[in-house]
Amino acid sequence: MSDSSPAERARDRDTAGRARSARPRDALGRPLPYGAEGAARQPEGIRRTPDETLAEAQRLLDAGLPFHAHEVFEDAWKSASDPGERALWKGLAQFAVGLTHAARGNTRGAVVLLRRAAGAIAPYRQAPPYAIDVGGLIVWARWAADGLASGAFAAPARLTPPPLRERHP
Repeated sequence: MSDSSPAERARDRDTAGRARSARPRDALGRPLPYGAEGAARQPEGIRRTPDETLAEAQRLLDAGLPFHAHEVFEDAWKSASDPGERALWKGLAQFAVGLTHAARGNTRGAVVLLRRAAGAIAPYRQAPPYAIDVGGLIVWARWAADGLASGAFAAPARLTPPPLRERHP
């Protein structure tokens, strides 16, 4: 007989058998014990336009919720039919996950994901889609990764990322 409760054995699967985390989570996406009061979850599987995706992700980043922003980018990545679109959204999701790791105190994970994100979005630098400030995000991600790696930023670090889009006066 298993030591897990019936709720734990029955959890985390949708009707197709795919994993779905039913555990409550804190604001940075860390799982909490069953029955604990968790932070509000970002709804999954929402199809948004690119403008809606960027606006919602920016709102969440500005609110200090990079894990939730990652889920918005993940929805865009997983619903995109074009490989170039998928790569863009995946790179932005990695950017948000890097911020999440920094806030959680996982310096190594933050450095790896921020550098990976910078590399993933670099191909869009010459012709940035949706007015995304690709150059600024790359520079900032590398700066933050270097600061974390050198110890200049103490972990956990709540880094304030730059705007996702170019802002014009």
